[in-house]
Amino acid sequence: MNMFYVVNGRKIKRYFLICVGIVFAAGVIYAEKDNITVFAPQQPAAIYSIPTDKKIIALTFDISWGEKRALPILNVLKEKQVNKATFFLSAPWSQTHPDIVKKIVDDGYEVGSHGHKHDNYSTFSDEEIRQQITTAHTILSQVTGKAPNLIRLPNGDFDKRVLRIAEELNYKVIQWDTDSMDWMNIGTDKIINRVVEKAHPGDIVLLHASDSSKQTHEALPVIIDQLRAKGYEFVSVSELIAQTEVQGKTVQDKTAMYQQLDASAGF
Repeated sequence: MNMFYVVNGRKIKRYFLICVGIVFAAGVIYAEKDNITVFAPQQPAAIYSIPTDKKIIALTFDISWGEKRALPILNVLKEKQVNKATFFLSAPWSQTHPDIVKKIVDDGYEVGSHGHKHDNYSTFSDEEIRQQITTAHTILSQVTGKAPNLIRLPNGDFDKRVLRIAEELNYKVIQWDTDSMDWMNIGTDKIINRVVEKAHPGDIVLLHASDSSKQTHEALPVIIDQLRAKGYEFVSVSELIAQTEVQGKTVQDKTAMYQQLDASAGF
């Protein structure tokens, strides 16, 4: 039995044009993939640094307990005329040390939240995460007179849920690119070298002002002098972010980053 196929020229032309269009569109999407957000909405991300060629850097200090280290660090910053830095304060510590918080604010430094309970928030339920952030927000707003919008989670611990909830509460999650390791008391010279050697434009440096960090105030003057000698200007985290588009890093559902900080130590 003979079979005949009738070829419709118009249909072939239409199918050909559709195929060409699909290939062209795919090429455009691939070429512009870094600029297209419609097809892939940006997920909440923590900020580790910002991409810039300017020699600007943010010194950040976490405080969650003690009263011996904060004032010496503030004195060093004043003596070295570093007018911009960011302090991440835990809410309970701020309640028990309002005089130190007042000095931080009066000296013109930026205050961010370090949460309420010093624990790994990725282990909490959504409601517990929200409660911890909002409780700290209320306390810090009352103690400082200004509502914070930056948060560094205790132990640097978070997952996608924490990022999402923080964003819903209008917070930016701030991490760091350079860890001074001062919380380990590794020695003044090692702290200095870690910061100065790893520092780069747009960097966020992790330091501590809790009593457990016994060498930070000794290393800080040299860190400041050597970074200045390299041409760096010190800015707050908010000023750093304002310089350019934020460079974030996505995380897996798994608990993220720096589990080595022991919550019970209260860094």
